[in-house]
Amino acid sequence: MSARPFIKWVGGKTQLLPEIRQRYPENITRYCEPFVGGGAVLFDVLQTFHPNEVLINDINPELINLYENIRDNCEPLIQLLEHFQTEYLETPEADRQNLYLGKRATYNHFIEERNPEHNLEKAALFIYLNKTCFNGLYRVNRNGLFNVPFNRAKNPLICDSENIRECNQLLQNVQMHVGDYSYCRDFIDENTFVYLDPPYRPLTASSSFTSYNENGFSDVQQIELGNFITEMAHRGALIVASNSDPHNANEQDEFFDNLYADFNIERVQAARMVNSNARRRGPINELLISNIAAVF
Repeated sequence: MSARPFIKWVGGKTQLLPEIRQRYPENITRYCEPFVGGGAVLFDVLQTFHPNEVLINDINPELINLYENIRDNCEPLIQLLEHFQTEYLETPEADRQNLYLGKRATYNHFIEERNPEHNLEKAALFIYLNKTCFNGLYRVNRNGLFNVPFNRAKNPLICDSENIRECNQLLQNVQMHVGDYSYCRDFIDENTFVYLDPPYRPLTASSSFTSYNENGFSDVQQIELGNFITEMAHRGALIVASNSDPHNANEQDEFFDNLYADFNIERVQAARMVNSNARRRGPINELLISNIAAVF
């Protein structure tokens, strides 16, 4: 089995996985991911260690709805995606933007309506939009509505049925929750490995243009998260967290070095694959913060 993330996600950790793997504990029987996002580390852990208990969490309800439908409604989801794939490819290129805008409007209507009867179609639309929108971004306005423009892709893989089925098998025993990362507090104990990939602290004022949900993530919230991570470490949990490296923009900025002074802080090189400016999709340092020594 070689399941991989079923969506493209800003800040996804596929490129950084080799570095994160070096910081896994020897065995993982209990796993928690409070900011699951695209799930690159999740699927790697599930396939490598087959933990007995897993909790994933995210503040984005539409993202967790998608995970739930891949776990619980795999075949109906694939049927919808196959229909979307055929519809897209049979639509003349000149008309595809209007098709996309119609699907986006339906998706946003479902978000506003909050009718559970539409959760399956909403999950399929999530994937459809992710595969056909500009750069695979997930960005919402202050009302929580998806607002990314069309990408004009000629032949996007909207329905990757084989991967969805593999993800479905891996997710069968995974607990899922929508909300703040602090919900995970009661799950995490001394036997838990925790990977945290919060919204990154922006390196510049203009680099925080992407909003995964209608709420931002300020320095105050980064400090609160740091306190949570410290509390979980004192509980005995093994932890790896990632974040931006302020030194990329200002060598004197010791924000995270001070916040995580009691942890191992390592600067690793990662490629930013999703950026509105193609010239900025290149190597950049990121932080891996842990209470586990790297194994080389």
